[in-house]
Amino acid sequence: MVNQFIKAYIQALVPYSTARDEFTGVASVYLDANENPYQTPVNRYPDPHQRQLKALISERKGVAVENIFLGNGSDEAIDLLVRVVDTPQGGVTITSPTYGMYKVAAANNGVSVGDAPLRPDFSLDIEAIRGASEKGSRLLFLCSPNNPTGTQYTLGEIKSVMDAFAGIVVVDEAYIDFAQAPSALTLLGEYDRLVVLQTFSKAWGMAGIRLGMAFGAKVVIDSMNTLKLPYNVSELTQRYALERLAEPVRMESEVREILSERARVVSELRRLSGVVEVFPSETNFVLVKVTQAWRAFEYLQGKGVIVRDRSKERGCDGCLRITIGTPAENNAVLEGLREVL
Repeated sequence: MVNQFIKAYIQALVPYSTARDEFTGVASVYLDANENPYQTPVNRYPDPHQRQLKALISERKGVAVENIFLGNGSDEAIDLLVRVVDTPQGGVTITSPTYGMYKVAAANNGVSVGDAPLRPDFSLDIEAIRGASEKGSRLLFLCSPNNPTGTQYTLGEIKSVMDAFAGIVVVDEAYIDFAQAPSALTLLGEYDRLVVLQTFSKAWGMAGIRLGMAFGAKVVIDSMNTLKLPYNVSELTQRYALERLAEPVRMESEVREILSERARVVSELRRLSGVVEVFPSETNFVLVKVTQAWRAFEYLQGKGVIVRDRSKERGCDGCLRITIGTPAENNAVLEGLREVL
């Protein structure tokens, strides 16, 4: 049972009760929360449980409301999972190179970090993951599709990870809307130790409102909700997300354009001298290995074109990570690389 991996004192905690917990209906006079009574769009506290938004997400994702956590970006969910899971010996395990926030969240909470490095081709090393579990780690973060490599792991590979790791496995699917393979959400019914993260920051174009999702077993989600700040998702965020979610056709159109541009950018990059390798990507970015990466990075920056230099990441020596932008933006980065390489 997944309960054994959750800190006992957290399971016993009673969360703070807000005015909006004690009354959830509709009234004409609200004098229970010490709010300013003069009406503006935001003079009232937001729903601390994001009920309307969760109901819509539940319908779209096919996951029960009780299995959904909403937070201030996926970073809040990552931080809460580090705090919730009992990791007395082996700490948190990551599969590097990967998203840096997992390591930061662990460090911020005084939790040690162990590494199960990816293989040179950026595939998973299942035996390394098994070894981390045998050393006592009870929380594993797995980014799929992975940042910065662009690699997506199949459901079969994720099942192998679940079999090898005797703890909670968090699959971060920030880029899943750009991927061809199905989401790990389909595995939630098989594994109560699985938590899936998704976000509105990428395909939905809502990075500025900071809204992330976590899907998992009720005891895990309840524990996260117990620890979160009472009003962790603002009224403005909830309202904007509801408006944007009413436009799925627009999001799907933008994703198709990004994927089309990604194919074009990859094709153009492979024609450039000085490009050593363009790695396969299931995301809205490409990782490209070039000669003189730092020189290329600085040259682009001088032209007002900003990419990420990932050369210091494990296995990414000489690599730039290039987000797929608009056609004009993509042309600008390609032109700059032609000039400098």
